[in-house]
Amino acid sequence: MARLAGQDHAGLRDVAELFDAYRQHYGQPPAPDETLAWLREQVGADRLSVFTARDAELLVGLATTTVVPASLRLRSFWQVRDLYVLPAARRSGTARALLEQVRREAVAAGALRLSLQTETGNGAALQLYRAAGFRPVEGLEALMLPLTPDA
Repeated sequence: MARLAGQDHAGLRDVAELFDAYRQHYGQPPAPDETLAWLREQVGADRLSVFTARDAELLVGLATTTVVPASLRLRSFWQVRDLYVLPAARRSGTARALLEQVRREAVAAGALRLSLQTETGNGAALQLYRAAGFRPVEGLEALMLPLTPDA
């Protein structure tokens, strides 16, 4: 397991290739150069941290996180933005290991909580997250305001 944050760009090209596969999994067209540039921008600006999992030398999974201010508590929390494991590496514990690594680092950083969201129909992800200890948030609604036609 490894973590890329801040100006640490070593290995980002491999991460970008896997991240682009993740994007394609959700119906986006391939965009390897744009994906690498976007990751460099996000990681370089400390807006995104990337956690990776390897099987020997092969990169098989990733998780991205962002730190969010918890203004009422004058602290912060971490949010898992993306979690992806190559199909051939699924059901091997990779996703659970990535979530555990993220949890450990969030605790070490003093985060109040770790949150994530997924589609209601993504049963496999919901089962994984619940088994990892995540619980639904009651009493909140997720809302968004599209700012571009493709949002």
